[in-house]
Amino acid sequence: MAKKKNIAENDIISFYMDYVLEHDHQPKSVYSFAKHNNFDESKFYEYFGNFEAVEKHVFKAFHDNTIAALHKSEDYTGFEPRNKLLSYYFTFFENLTANRSYVVYALHQHKNSLKSYKALAELKSSFTHYIKDLGIELIDIKEERLDKIQNRGLTETAWLQLLLTMKFWIDDTSSSFEKTDIFIEKSVNTSFDVLNIAPLKSLIDFGKFIFKEKVKMN
Repeated sequence: MAKKKNIAENDIISFYMDYVLEHDHQPKSVYSFAKHNNFDESKFYEYFGNFEAVEKHVFKAFHDNTIAALHKSEDYTGFEPRNKLLSYYFTFFENLTANRSYVVYALHQHKNSLKSYKALAELKSSFTHYIKDLGIELIDIKEERLDKIQNRGLTETAWLQLLLTMKFWIDDTSSSFEKTDIFIEKSVNTSFDVLNIAPLKSLIDFGKFIFKEKVKMN
């Protein structure tokens, strides 16, 4: 039988996900994996260095597919950051649900320590970049070092929130994962309510005014 020639990155990812679900373990070697799926071993190395790299890219692919789907919507581009993030969450977890068997297999033994799970490294990098680009309004501190700390705090908190939601989804046994949908809506809205800086900015402006007027009076 002639070997498959037009093997793309996503094909290898799909082959890998199917293999681990069918065999309940990682392939023994790239050679046996390629032979099992009838393609040249060299094709694997055009995209990945090892199976750990494939695992990392699986979760990044879920993110990439989410972003691609969101940008097909004309409405999404006009959303404020809160609704953009809600849209991201719902679409991302639709992608996870479509591949739930693999995701649960990959994450189940790490579900209580997802923060240190190396297979999520590429997802973290892509997701935190997405958060930075959302344009979430923070307090203008006008001090570069403090601005960096504030922005890092935002991305790390957002990442931990995503991990917490993933853990909740893994354990969710409700029909159509409706409890996860509720969890997403409540957690994202609560986060943005906490970040609502308008009242704080008003208080800071008022404080500046009082200080200025006090100086004048003296």
